[in-house]
Amino acid sequence: MFKILNKKVLHENILQFTLEAPLIARKAEPGQFVVLRVNEYGERVPLTIADFDREKGTIDIIFMVIGASTTVLASLNAGDSILDLVGPLGKKTDIRPDMGTVVCIGGGIGVAPIYPIARKMKQVGNHVITIMGAKNKDILKDEMEKISDEVIVTTDDGSYGIKGFVTTALQQLIDKGIDIAEVVAIGPVIMMKTVADTTRPYNIKTIVSLNPIMVDGTGMCGGCRVQVGDETKFACVDGSEFDGHLVDFVNLMERQRMYRPKEEIEKDHICRLAKKVEEMEEK
Repeated sequence: MFKILNKKVLHENILQFTLEAPLIARKAEPGQFVVLRVNEYGERVPLTIADFDREKGTIDIIFMVIGASTTVLASLNAGDSILDLVGPLGKKTDIRPDMGTVVCIGGGIGVAPIYPIARKMKQVGNHVITIMGAKNKDILKDEMEKISDEVIVTTDDGSYGIKGFVTTALQQLIDKGIDIAEVVAIGPVIMMKTVADTTRPYNIKTIVSLNPIMVDGTGMCGGCRVQVGDETKFACVDGSEFDGHLVDFVNLMERQRMYRPKEEIEKDHICRLAKKVEEMEEK
């Protein structure tokens, strides 16, 4: 059992948990993820490690309440525990001190996994420009400003920052003639696709973090396979980061839509998961 030490509501249906997980915190690196299971009835949910503290033995996860499992996860509070937590999984982000100017782009909840990457990029001496995209409210802006040389916020409705998408801000940087060594983008698939489309004509190296359906997280099931160039890769062990210019985003989006009818059905059975949570609380 892994205890929840702190629960924080970041925005509407987006929450941040600090979990007691000393062994995972000891080995965690930017770009890696964990797979958790709320209880014995819950599905295995992959979540990027948003932050970690080796001294305190904690990791942070940030998630959006979408389906049955995340709904039950959100019902837990500080002091409660989750049943399973496996990690760190996946490959760490390739971060070097001689990269130059790196643009880190986080769309929506993608800001969470981009945070430790941007922090490490800055720590080793690179110039970090962070672009944060949201519908109408930024997430982790204060934290991002502490570890970035520049932070640019875009919102769909223009209520805050630049009106437009993350690619609007990215194109502006390119038009200014800024020598961008690399772009790292994490967020909705369509956002990562448009970022890759924006940088492709300029031959700017672009790394994206893929989030296909995942089951075991160790490369055995093949559920998280993605097409990268002329190769089939498993996001859990070969990634989850890949060259955005080679990813078949159309195939990825089609595979993600396959399970939506099933997800809608599962929402009607949240009571099964909630029952187990109640039993855990009674104990």
